[in-house]
Amino acid sequence: MPPVTSRRGGPRRVVALLTGLALAAGGTASAAFTASPAHAAAPVAAATDSPVRVNQLGYLPDGPKRATVVSSATAPLAWQLRDASGAQVASGTTVPYGADQASGQSTHLVDFGAYTGTGTGFTLVVGGRASHPFAISAALYDGLRSDSMSFFYQQRSGIAIDAALAGSAYARPAGHLGVAPNKGDTNVPCQAGVCNYTLDVRGGWYDAGDQGKYVVNGGIATWELVNSFERAHRSGGDAALGDSTLRIPERGNGVPDVLDEARWELEFLMRMQVPADQPMAGMAFHKVHDAHWTALPTRPELDPEQRELHKPSTAATLNLAATGAQCARVYAPYDAAFAARCLDAARRAWAAAKANPAVFAPATDSTGGGAYEDADVSDEFYWAAAELLATTGESQYRDAVTSSPHHTEPVDAFWWGGTATLGRITLATVPGVALPADDIARLRGLLTSAADGYLTTMAGQGYAVPIPADGYVWGSNSAVLNNAMTIAVAYELTGQQRYRTGALESLDYLLGRNALDHSYVTGYGPRASENQHHRFWAHQNDPSLPHPPAGSLAGGPDKGLEDPVSKAQLQGCAPAACYVDDIGSYSTNEVAVNWNASLAWLAAFAAERRPGPVPPTGSCAVAYKVDSAWSNGFTATVTVTNTGTSAVPGWTLGWSFAGDQRISNAWNATVAQSGGAVTARDSGWNGTLPPGASASFGFQATYSTANPAPALFTLNGAACA
Repeated sequence: MPPVTSRRGGPRRVVALLTGLALAAGGTASAAFTASPAHAAAPVAAATDSPVRVNQLGYLPDGPKRATVVSSATAPLAWQLRDASGAQVASGTTVPYGADQASGQSTHLVDFGAYTGTGTGFTLVVGGRASHPFAISAALYDGLRSDSMSFFYQQRSGIAIDAALAGSAYARPAGHLGVAPNKGDTNVPCQAGVCNYTLDVRGGWYDAGDQGKYVVNGGIATWELVNSFERAHRSGGDAALGDSTLRIPERGNGVPDVLDEARWELEFLMRMQVPADQPMAGMAFHKVHDAHWTALPTRPELDPEQRELHKPSTAATLNLAATGAQCARVYAPYDAAFAARCLDAARRAWAAAKANPAVFAPATDSTGGGAYEDADVSDEFYWAAAELLATTGESQYRDAVTSSPHHTEPVDAFWWGGTATLGRITLATVPGVALPADDIARLRGLLTSAADGYLTTMAGQGYAVPIPADGYVWGSNSAVLNNAMTIAVAYELTGQQRYRTGALESLDYLLGRNALDHSYVTGYGPRASENQHHRFWAHQNDPSLPHPPAGSLAGGPDKGLEDPVSKAQLQGCAPAACYVDDIGSYSTNEVAVNWNASLAWLAAFAAERRPGPVPPTGSCAVAYKVDSAWSNGFTATVTVTNTGTSAVPGWTLGWSFAGDQRISNAWNATVAQSGGAVTARDSGWNGTLPPGASASFGFQATYSTANPAPALFTLNGAACA
């Protein structure tokens, strides 16, 4: 599967005047600063662009602080960091990087991470050219954490949006409750030939710029919001996502607000389940939306189209099973009855999917809404089984997990059509999962290996982006965020700062350190998106309507140019510059709940003010010694010591190589390797470790570049000193 794709059903019928924006010329260039052709063609209509590209929101005092400078100079350039008064507070020289493949620009890198002062109005100056002003603050991401979540309240269907919570410009009546001219969603019929009854499928979130509701996209978005709370709870930072932290109607009810918001979608997902007395009982309808595309703009409460339920699908059913199982686990302390409902829906969905394993949504079903077709649901089966196992511990789900090929394959990028890694994250991070310790250690190693791969990709670019030069497809910003989430998970598992750095630098890209000197998040930065494709947030088409609210993420550069506006304005663009802030450019500038869910997850991670994660700890110590080394190989001895007060009856040691080391043989342990992840299991005779006892084993390995020692070892899944 590709890492990310919209697959919303092919080109949308945009019934509106595509006003467009004039092509913005590149800024005046000196001998040292040249705007590339790709940048010169970027039709962004905000503040004047700067060749000094920074995170336009700012930087954390204890985080990375890097910038990219567009320059044809081959020698280092002097830089100065200036505070709001213009006083120089730090200085240095750039590191010439050269040609950046994705942008087509010649670049230099600036690292001012040694400066830890705080304030607002900082600028970075290179060759007399200043960046946009930015802040350095520990509270930098607090606003984005809140605003990126407010997006979901404002995308709610079936409830009036309150001016006191969203602002007067964004207030509107409830949409799709059967109040004229609406024809749903309280009594929705199926498409012809699908069923002979109607369902009440009110509620949930509008998926994107249209007003359809899709189970597979709603499923991954819901999982991300709930997982954000799970991760924060493990780190001790869940209070920031707790009750009365968001602008939603349910604030003050004793339940964390992020769970209240996710529940709005969970209730809808369960309404989409086929009733018990009907054919295909327990399956989930794939989607509900208008029978025909609506015009742009169309206010939700004024949509006159007939709504239709579309054929159930195995993918949608497994999304319900996965999110229902996760719900049962996380909501139990707050609402046991709701958690029980979720688990019942999840069990019924799992059984229905097992009975109907190949009911696929057709790619042709794209009138009035996206198709969201998916003909490979092995990943959804793995994800659902992982969630059910983490919640119930039952052997039937463990067997489904361990028999899946996804359980041992390298970690891949996740998106709505590729969800196996969601299951891997759950199995690797949720405490007490009923899997052998070496299985959990291996999964953790696979996740950190994937994160290392993304860091390598970032290091090979003039702009640190965790997608390759050919990864700028529809929804590329979602791919950036999803890969950054995997990097952040690796930080939780290991505590290694390079992973936190990678996750934070991904936000730098989205907030302005990119080929266009443009922030893709509305309201965040002087050159930020404000005309995303949306039927209500449509100020560009109708001045009486608002721009998208702060915290709304644009889809991002799409080298495919899959809409009329981008085709007309961006021919010949470099991949990372194929973006236009125009409401008609749905392939580069739409919003979507799964994209904003990833933004909300990463914003919450970045906003946490903690010295570091608290990985699971064990009573063990490990000594790693390279005994001998030669040009392409080495031997090493590993000694594990039980530093606890009780005996270890059998041991499995896990670690990840950061380089390309490959073990060829071992002694005194059974050693297996997948990618960079290694597990070493006792040989039986040396398996029992009384308190204070040690066991040693050795191995021979090859390598071709560097040979760094592993940074973290786990004993039976717990981190060692």
